Amino acid sequence: MSVFSTDGQSDPTVQPVPASVVAQVDAADVTLSNPQRAVVSLGSNLGNRLETLQGAVDALEDTPGLRVKAVSPVYETEPWGVEPGSQPSYFNAVVVIRTTLPPSSLLERGQAIEEAFERVREERWGARTIDVDILAYADVVSEDPLLTLPHPRAHQRAFVLAPWHDVEPEAQVPGHGPVAELLADVGRTGVRSRADLELRLPE
Repeated sequence: MSVFSTDGQSDPTVQPVPASVVAQVDAADVTLSNPQRAVVSLGSNLGNRLETLQGAVDALEDTPGLRVKAVSPVYETEPWGVEPGSQPSYFNAVVVIRTTLPPSSLLERGQAIEEAFERVREERWGARTIDVDILAYADVVSEDPLLTLPHPRAHQRAFVLAPWHDVEPEAQVPGHGPVAELLADVGRTGVRSRADLELRLPE
């Protein structure tokens, strides 16, 4: 990115472009020319769970710079980190996307979808209308506290690994290994396939 002058004369109304802005524009150019694969998990245990999951899939597809490429089967799972029977069961699914959004913007979009479905954050592991988590973004490994990549607990959770394996059998969790091996280690206890339910891939 450059600021050009005419006939060698500088325009006094043109302000210098900060180096940080130039770097951001250059990075955006690279991103736009190279859409990245990302994997997102969805979970709901309040309200019409299937309708909410479908709404989240559709909202992702409606995001500029993002295309939904695959949607996993639906799984029903017991809530994580709470007393058995204290919450309704979850419907979970995994979505594979291609996007020109950087990870931070994808995170913002996920949070906006949660807000649109009136997700309430009052307690850790609390019941929720929708949970949107970025499991992986390309091969990025990051310890950024705002967005740790891959998701710090994805490799430990059957409700993430089972649908992810269904939709991407050869997938890897960056830094942890193949999804198939991780799922074999974790097992499928508390995770049940709901073959009677289906999420539509947006057209």
